Amino acid sequence: MGQPHFIEIAKVAKSFDGGATFAVRDVTIGLPAGGFLAVVGTSGSGKTTTLKLINRLVEPDRGEVRIDGVPVGATDAPTLRRSIGYVFQGIGLFPHMKVGENIGITPQLLGWAPTEITARIAELLDLVGLPQSYASRFPDALSGGEAQRVSVARAIAARPRIVLMDEPFGALDPVTRDAVGQAYRTLHERLSLTTVMVTHDVQEAVLLADQIAVMSGGRVLARGTPRELMGNPDPSVAALMAMPKRQAERIAALMARDNGYG
Repeated sequence: MGQPHFIEIAKVAKSFDGGATFAVRDVTIGLPAGGFLAVVGTSGSGKTTTLKLINRLVEPDRGEVRIDGVPVGATDAPTLRRSIGYVFQGIGLFPHMKVGENIGITPQLLGWAPTEITARIAELLDLVGLPQSYASRFPDALSGGEAQRVSVARAIAARPRIVLMDEPFGALDPVTRDAVGQAYRTLHERLSLTTVMVTHDVQEAVLLADQIAVMSGGRVLARGTPRELMGNPDPSVAALMAMPKRQAERIAALMARDNGYG
């Protein structure tokens, strides 16, 4: 038997136009504690709506989302969201607040003591690989990679068990994106987090996630490990999962061509 599900999305549907069309339709996904799930698909496939169902940024029309067996609707939305880390698309730091204040915002809302918040900020700057002096900087003084590290630190500041990530590294250049992604994967394992990440980058999903769910038209077409999905017979899944291999083959062909000029 597999591990019991920690996050359960059970036959969930959501329409934003009264049922004429559905952003997600009959979506069922389970993830064990400590798992790392990437949800991939083209634009409009329902990825982000599915993610937002977990922390009640979107409410389902039918079906249920449960965390550790408890329906998320049993907890008021603000309390639920403060217990779940969220890394926004486009970083989303508060520009008028210093880095330390950004990181400490959720612990402050939860009523932590100031000394405890200060200690946690220092601990998190170390965890994400930033100097302690950055606590007094404003976000506009940071590079894109530094700002995204701060965003990750803010998401895990209140010691959540779950972190949701919506295209978290999409605004970064490829080298920084890879470095920050791998740094987060290390944190995921070190802190025993349960992570759900939405991304349009299949290569990123393959490199970072344990499980991948492929969505199209609001439905989950397939779910499994990267290796399992590589052999999936569904044409849409096969085309999506073949992208990293095709990209690698194109690079190899270009390198071979260039070497021929040597």
